[in-house]
Amino acid sequence: MHKKYLPLTLVLAALLTMLAALGYRALNPATPAISLAAEQEKQIYLTFDDGPSTVVTGRVLDVLKAQNVKATFFIVSDRVEGREDILRRIAKEGHTLGVHSKTHIYTQIYASEEAFLKDVESCAKVIEKVTGVRPRVYRFPGGGDGHREQYTALLKERGYGVVSWNAVCGDEEIPNASAEVLYRESVKTARGKQPVVLLLHDSATHKETAAALPDIIGYFKEQGYTFCAY
Repeated sequence: MHKKYLPLTLVLAALLTMLAALGYRALNPATPAISLAAEQEKQIYLTFDDGPSTVVTGRVLDVLKAQNVKATFFIVSDRVEGREDILRRIAKEGHTLGVHSKTHIYTQIYASEEAFLKDVESCAKVIEKVTGVRPRVYRFPGGGDGHREQYTALLKERGYGVVSWNAVCGDEEIPNASAEVLYRESVKTARGKQPVVLLLHDSATHKETAAALPDIIGYFKEQGYTFCAY
């Protein structure tokens, strides 16, 4: 073959290959299309603040166990005494324990760097003493009360990861919310977030949160989410 016809031959061969591939796909519509980037896995983190409580935390754990879902619990250590069995159950069932605070009293927690670190360490020691697990994640009470950037650096120096949230169930924001309202708020505020980090509470006043949890989990399972813990 003469050299001057070689480029045209190669072009025609490439076109024929492309047309053949398109024809195959037309005959086989179930064949997945080639994508430049794989679809990102949808993830959700269920995070519970302000426990443990005897009734609500127990109900939450029952639901999580029945649904085979893991979650993260941010503990207020002044509420642990007399509820050590609840804390041990959280650890035994494979959930993550994190530091929230000793007292949950903002004026004490954020009074100074020294006071803040004392509060963190006090809570961490209680968790470790009761469960044998040293917590490695932290959530700011009240979101940080204006000290978030300053104290995040201190936490990272001590090996803590800071966990915020980008969706809420509304159990603190909406007074006297029913389980149905909490379910709808979870769905609404999670929309468009990836991953979803959902804020819920398991302290004694949040029985409706435990009641809403099966529907919340059911919805995100139906939407193809993977449930994660820190």
